[in-house]
Amino acid sequence: MDLNILVMAAGLGTRMKSQKAKVLHRLVGQPLINHVYHAALGLAPKRVVMIVGHQASDVEQVLKNFHSRLLKKAEQNNTPVAPEFVLQTEQKGTGHAVMMAKKLLARDNTPILVLSGDVPLITTNTLESVFTQHQILNATATVLTTKVANPTGYGRIIRTRQGNFSHIVEHRDASLTELEINEINSGVYCFESQALFDALDKLSPNNAQGEYYLTDILSILRNQNDKVAIYQHKTPEEVLGINNRIELANAEHRMRMAKLESLMLDGVTIIDPNSTFVDLDVKIGADTTIYPNTIIEGETIIGENCTINPGAHLINSHLANNVFIRDYSLIVDSFLADQTTVGPFAHLRMGAHLEAGATVGNFVEVKKSKLGQRTKAMHLSYLGDAIIGSSVNFGAGTITCNYDGKNKHTTVIEDNVKI
Repeated sequence: MDLNILVMAAGLGTRMKSQKAKVLHRLVGQPLINHVYHAALGLAPKRVVMIVGHQASDVEQVLKNFHSRLLKKAEQNNTPVAPEFVLQTEQKGTGHAVMMAKKLLARDNTPILVLSGDVPLITTNTLESVFTQHQILNATATVLTTKVANPTGYGRIIRTRQGNFSHIVEHRDASLTELEINEINSGVYCFESQALFDALDKLSPNNAQGEYYLTDILSILRNQNDKVAIYQHKTPEEVLGINNRIELANAEHRMRMAKLESLMLDGVTIIDPNSTFVDLDVKIGADTTIYPNTIIEGETIIGENCTINPGAHLINSHLANNVFIRDYSLIVDSFLADQTTVGPFAHLRMGAHLEAGATVGNFVEVKKSKLGQRTKAMHLSYLGDAIIGSSVNFGAGTITCNYDGKNKHTTVIEDNVKI
């Protein structure tokens, strides 16, 4: 698409009450900024430019890692554009943030879609609708708005008597009459590139915060008789930013429920969605049953006809078909083949690998070990750094630990052994 995207991700987010940059807080297993970047990529833009500031190196690394994961999954003719980064060393407002990208984008006449890094629920369809209307109306600028029951803290959209755009007033600068308006600015805009950067030169920090407001660009353009359009979105929850932990929790609930509903429509039984936590990138096959109080994180894959009992916690693991996870088992970075059974109260980690039909019982820990087909360790054992053959039977209290004080050596147990 003939479009550049500019994402403002420089702020700390003081209302989060955190030492961590706001865009790095996680939502359904991914940092906020990854959700925004992913939605932007859905438009197939020419460039995606990130304005970074607080913890810039951390934000950049998170996005580079996410882009690398997307590249591995991408089809050959659908390669996601890599993020580019511009540093905003001082946070002097949203207008100042866009100024930082002038050298990078000013010579390109491609329209620019501007959005914030803290709107993780925004969808590609909504962004496309904003851009489409911008083009149809031949606008110089378009602002995405919505109506909310409680507009406290948001900039208000002031319209003319004819219902067209007049200007935006920030909450701190609004009069009592303006504070009653419930149509608010979402912080998503589309601009014609040259008009945007020309208007930036006319910005001044004449406001209560002493900052350069990007919203003032719209007034500058309107006063020049340039067309400023409004795209009003009907679902406020999608376009509002995350400003505090309450809003983060509400967004988490909304996205989590959407994920669980998608899984259920695809044939997964989830006994109690309200007590089931599944990350966005998790894949689960049909006829699998997920019991309450389970947590499934990262890029975990669960096959068909599996049973995940209450209290199980799975992280970045791969379960094949017909796998049975009993109560309160923790499985991290591990692989379980068909018809394996784990738990209750078992712990698999660091590349544990169970071949078909293997069983790990209660209070058994498996670390960096491979168990062959039909091998059983039913209770109270530790199997570490071992290669174990088929049909091996471990009695209670068995430990494999071949450590000389400096190096860990692999323990090898061949087929049909009983210990």
